[in-house]
Amino acid sequence: MSSDLFIGGGGPDYGIKQYLSLKYANRHGLVAGATGTGKTVTLQIMAEGFANAGVPVFLSDVKGDLSGLAAAGDPDHKLHDPFTERAEKIGFTDFSYDAFPVTFWDLFGEQGHPVRTTVSEMGPLLLGQLLGLSEAQEGILNIAFRVADEDGMALLDLKDLQALLVWIGENAKELSLRYGNVSSASIGAIQRRLLVLENQGGNKLFGEPALALSDLMRTDADGRGMINILASDKLMGAPKLYATFLLWLLSELFEELPEVGDADKPKLVFFFDEAHLLFDDAPKALVDKVEQVARLIRSKGVGVYFITQNPADVPEDILGQLGNRVQHALRAFTAKDQKELRLAARTYRDNPAFSTEEAIREVGVGEAVTSMLQPKGVPGVVERTLIRPPSSQLGPITDAQRSALMAASDMAGKYDTPLDRESAFEILRSRAEKAAADAEASEAAIEQAEAEANAAPQTPSLREFKKARRYAGKGASITPRRTTSRRAPAGEGFGGAIADVVIKELKGTTGRRIVRGILGGLFKGR
Repeated sequence: MSSDLFIGGGGPDYGIKQYLSLKYANRHGLVAGATGTGKTVTLQIMAEGFANAGVPVFLSDVKGDLSGLAAAGDPDHKLHDPFTERAEKIGFTDFSYDAFPVTFWDLFGEQGHPVRTTVSEMGPLLLGQLLGLSEAQEGILNIAFRVADEDGMALLDLKDLQALLVWIGENAKELSLRYGNVSSASIGAIQRRLLVLENQGGNKLFGEPALALSDLMRTDADGRGMINILASDKLMGAPKLYATFLLWLLSELFEELPEVGDADKPKLVFFFDEAHLLFDDAPKALVDKVEQVARLIRSKGVGVYFITQNPADVPEDILGQLGNRVQHALRAFTAKDQKELRLAARTYRDNPAFSTEEAIREVGVGEAVTSMLQPKGVPGVVERTLIRPPSSQLGPITDAQRSALMAASDMAGKYDTPLDRESAFEILRSRAEKAAADAEASEAAIEQAEAEANAAPQTPSLREFKKARRYAGKGASITPRRTTSRRAPAGEGFGGAIADVVIKELKGTTGRRIVRGILGGLFKGR
């Protein structure tokens, strides 16, 4: 296997051939360009190169075209004849048509194997970003995660979180003393956002069995890296869900993978298509997290490549960490476009043979301005490059082909059936059922005590109390009996006091329950 990936170039109209060194492939990269300039084909040939080098790949298929990686290109295809001519023109002597090992994934479980994570693994920061919560609402979410941790309640799916938020609302007074103000309005806002997420199909992302990262880092029997393709055409209808899932996956790789030092090739290459969705309206805390992951994850042997229309879509602090770059044409029709074009050109190491700014504006479809890291990680001089043709099929495979590949995959059956083990929802429901059973048993005991009291010999006090209740039922006015003595008899004074307290409450069901409660207290000793 080669230690370098051939990107393109060469020939009389182009500069030297461009290679992406595997040793520096974990220094991240950028593929940028306007719509229709060839970004998808560039992504395709890079995935092929990494797979041939034994490096697993994860990428998202936004338009559905990248499923063609699973099938060999057809020499008779109407677009493939120019590919053979292009290969000859740039001196790509090893060009041949071939299929690559592919595993299909899908958050909705329709066009690939299901992908899941748990609410706990997602964490409050990413979940708050996914739901678009305010600062106060994020605070409530953090309280929920803290309570779950302290009580040993696993948050696996959305119903766990929804049930826990209900419990927090019911116990808001006690929790506010410990964690700060717990607002019912904030809880209601979070519940509404969870409902919207559920209606978008986001509930299918959360649950078990959760995705094992090792399943993304496999090779086939020939030692070629597995190309993991996430079906994203439907997922793009919920752009925040798409961006948050990919960022979660990057964070999990960063947290779980060990340090590998200066490796000869990456352990995994991660392509983040439509990267602007990650940074649009993102809070500073989230951008800081992305920057941290991009800076440190390369020591775990993971290369991250952002694909977007304009380099300006990527924050400057992150853009500076992207050493391997393929820049397709940028259109400059407005003053803003022209300014961004100039800024993009300045991020390259100048080539005295041509103007980088003009080259970015003029390159055609399938051409690009490239700069790859050289020995010792030094950025290479910018070159005009004709991108090499792909060996796999250009365009999507059929549904029948996809189904057959999924059925033959090692992942078939592993994630298909969701699990629902005991978690926060079941624990809280069990507590509620126990509390209801205890309350019912207590009421039955009170009723039994009342029945026993009615059957027992009645004292004057009890006769007076029943008299008060009988009069109250008729709506009569009850006043204590006047006596000639300064002090009323004990029985009459007790009955009068009780009548004054309960007279207004004895007419309905609530009144009868209060009387039963009082009787139960009076005759509990019996």
